[in-house]
Amino acid sequence: MASLSWNDNYSVNIKEIDDQHKRLLVLVGNLHAAMLEGQGKQALGKVLDGVVAYAANHFAAEERLMKANGYPEYEEHRTIHQKMTQKVLDIQKQYHSGKVNITLETMKFLEDWVAKHIMGTDKKYGPYLNGKGVY
Repeated sequence: MASLSWNDNYSVNIKEIDDQHKRLLVLVGNLHAAMLEGQGKQALGKVLDGVVAYAANHFAAEERLMKANGYPEYEEHRTIHQKMTQKVLDIQKQYHSGKVNITLETMKFLEDWVAKHIMGTDKKYGPYLNGKGVY
């Protein structure tokens, strides 16, 4: 399984969000690399914590833009963010309590989570916000 890397297909044509998506892909890639390198639990935990914190900040930034510009699917998108956040918080909690390890399966989930969300849900708001002058 290859780690994700940015390509222009991921672009929502909004610089702030594209930059955040690039950073999120790097963080998930760092977690994948740390896992493959067999880094210790504490090091992996720190990287996982970074992914979780960054995702929360990113979701908040997206939601602010959507709400400020009257995006009609704002509530739907916000609900998806809440579900995604809960899922990744569950992984984080289980990891820190020793109930789960960072495995290829976990990495596949995180990479799919990021890619599918960007390519699916996020791609929908790009044209709407561009139409409101947000680039």
